Amino acid sequence: MTTTVLLATHNRKKLDELRRILRPLVPDVKVLGLDDVPPYAEPAETEPTFEGNARLKAQAAVRHTNLPSLADDSGLCVDAMNGMPGVLSARWAGRQPGRPREYELLLDQLADVPDERRGAAFVASVVLVLPDGTEHVAEGRLTGRIAREPRGQGGFGYDPVFIPDGESRTLAEMTPEEKDAISHRGRALRRIAPILAKAAAERARG
Repeated sequence: MTTTVLLATHNRKKLDELRRILRPLVPDVKVLGLDDVPPYAEPAETEPTFEGNARLKAQAAVRHTNLPSLADDSGLCVDAMNGMPGVLSARWAGRQPGRPREYELLLDQLADVPDERRGAAFVASVVLVLPDGTEHVAEGRLTGRIAREPRGQGGFGYDPVFIPDGESRTLAEMTPEEKDAISHRGRALRRIAPILAKAAAERARG
């Protein structure tokens, strides 16, 4: 019996990523995005932590849909910038048309930073909230460094300028499957997948 879970995002690339990761782990789960359910007032991401923002989004999704709901908040924490842009990663360059891409602004900020100080980490917190109010949290991290110029056509966000530890390629130069295997979000989702599978089985029985 198929169980439906909602991923609280409009980002189709994140949705595709979640489906790829969960398919072999939780095959009986159907994943919907926010564009697949009636619209509701989504909460502003006002928390100072990734986990806090993910929890806001997951709780709102459950309240309005009564579906088991997943939400993630993730971002890039750069050593030479004291952990910035962090929770502001997606909004760092602003929303106005014509503004630079986030990674272009980042490269400008790091232009004079030597290679040995260009360390960074992608961090993701995933929160699963069930209709009965039960919550589960998982975190994933991917450490690496910031390239000096963008490379690759895949991925999204900061992927073209992030080189994982032990790699010579950016995330944007990898196949989706290669990225999923090591990504911060992939690691967090694989930790939450067994919990989601158990919840799906219990829901199917009940």
